[in-house]
Amino acid sequence: MILASFSDLDPQTTANIDAARTLHGVPYTAAKVPYKNMRHLLSLHATVTPDKDFLIHYDGDAVRETLTYAQFNASVHQAAGFLYDDLGVRRGDTVATICYNHSDTVIIYFACWIIGARVAPQNITEDDARIAFILRNSEAVTCLVRAEYLERAERIIHGTGDGLGADNIREIVRVGGAADDESVYVSFHQAIQNKPDTFIATQERPTLDDDALLVYTSGTTGAPKGVVLTQYNLLVDAHGVAGWNAITGNQRMMNVLPIHHVNGIVATLITPLYVGGSVVLNRTFSSSTFWERIARESVQVVSVVPTLLQFALDYAASQTAKGASIFGDGVGKHDLRRFRHLICGAGTLAMSLARQFEDTFGFPILHGYGLSETTCYSCFLPIDLNWDEHRAWLHDHGYPSIGCAIEPNEMAIFDASGDGRQLKAGERGEICVRGHNVMRGYFKRADANAEAFKFGWFRTGDEGFYAVDAGGRQFFFITGRLKELINRGGVKFSPFDIEEVLLSYAGVKVALAVAFSNDYYGEEVGAYVVPHDGIRLDADALIAHCRRTMSFEKAPKVVVFGTDIPVTTTGKYQRLKLQGLFEAWAHTQFRR
Repeated sequence: MILASFSDLDPQTTANIDAARTLHGVPYTAAKVPYKNMRHLLSLHATVTPDKDFLIHYDGDAVRETLTYAQFNASVHQAAGFLYDDLGVRRGDTVATICYNHSDTVIIYFACWIIGARVAPQNITEDDARIAFILRNSEAVTCLVRAEYLERAERIIHGTGDGLGADNIREIVRVGGAADDESVYVSFHQAIQNKPDTFIATQERPTLDDDALLVYTSGTTGAPKGVVLTQYNLLVDAHGVAGWNAITGNQRMMNVLPIHHVNGIVATLITPLYVGGSVVLNRTFSSSTFWERIARESVQVVSVVPTLLQFALDYAASQTAKGASIFGDGVGKHDLRRFRHLICGAGTLAMSLARQFEDTFGFPILHGYGLSETTCYSCFLPIDLNWDEHRAWLHDHGYPSIGCAIEPNEMAIFDASGDGRQLKAGERGEICVRGHNVMRGYFKRADANAEAFKFGWFRTGDEGFYAVDAGGRQFFFITGRLKELINRGGVKFSPFDIEEVLLSYAGVKVALAVAFSNDYYGEEVGAYVVPHDGIRLDADALIAHCRRTMSFEKAPKVVVFGTDIPVTTTGKYQRLKLQGLFEAWAHTQFRR
């Protein structure tokens, strides 16, 4: 199946992408998974272990819901029938969602995949104009929206001006809400009730090469780029994650990360499905229920970002202060005897944070690394390290190691100039990835594809190096970003977007968005502002101005005023040289 949006690629870029999706000379078309498509995998488990719990869901009120493999499979087929018959969704179409972590959202994703449609999940913390751009750019034909967000979705899709509007959306569907809601929008739940539990399409069934996800990531120019991931991408990366972490069908993983992001989708939804295991899906992360649910549900592995490690430590400190268990009231270490380790990536992990967490709770952190463009994870610390070796790789090299490449891909360090020259151990350069989990490409962005796949590897834009252990294994490290994105808790923001808002404030002459180190989110958003001569600006007023047009997450938390801007010889701003001005806020947790 060939996307029209990739048909305009020049022959060299096409060849480079094919090379980047090859692993040790084996092309991605020689699949490393034994399944025909996502439907084949789901149907197998629904047939072999129909009564086994697949999805255990806790909503925002802590109400527990359980779906066996058979029940989940039936709901997915009913949803597919609704999408196909009533909404006209076809293989190759894009379906957008404005939802949150819920069993409904998971059902919608899989319904799209058994049709052969791609899902474009939206991050609800983004601003309206950005979501509208993504809905237009993705060419989504319909949008499924949680009832709580309907008013906002209507403004985004049908609004005019300020970048709003998405005329390509044929219909909005309401997900959730009261049964007697008199909304003008079709109710997802009511629509699927009477649908058959076996979906039969009138067109050819999807293959592993059909698109599954279209997720958007910021670029250095600020324009969101759509990452196209196939069904094979999702399955082969899950295969790698499961194998590396020794996850099997008799184990449970817990999901506390948002499932609009590849980490939440691949690491803790697709991975347990791949091995026939179970997943405990939480509406959001909660420090007070985190360990209790791990204990209650007999979870073996959970995937987190560094921010959540800090929140868990803060909760433990508050528990200690009142003489209670650090894991929560009524939860002791013995209750967590089945728990093995935490997967941690998608953000900047400080060595001090890793040490404090492991010292406090006694569970190892399997630090890893990956991007949306490489499906999810590309590497982890090995699971077979003894405790001393594990701690050494986390603490003895100046940076915590992100580990070794997992089976679906290989990794290397190349000269940051982009000339395709591979570097040796210890030399710093650009981290590059090649393998079966590398994306199909950026959606409708021939320019971005040409640059990202310049020499037959995917160029991450991140700086790093590797060291070799006694057994010859390459352990990788990330030292920073070549692209000046702000990585707040695993969500990347373009500084240019933020600067545009800062510059719209009267009296601002020059404004730079700066990533500064922060215990809670790895990095936070700061602003360095040069006022016009004779103008005195108020920092709080400037921050308030930003929060009126941007989400809290994206808006600056601190403003530092100055008069000088460091620049290169070619006149480019050097934002990294301003980071030291924000050191006083490294330990501050910023609240709304």
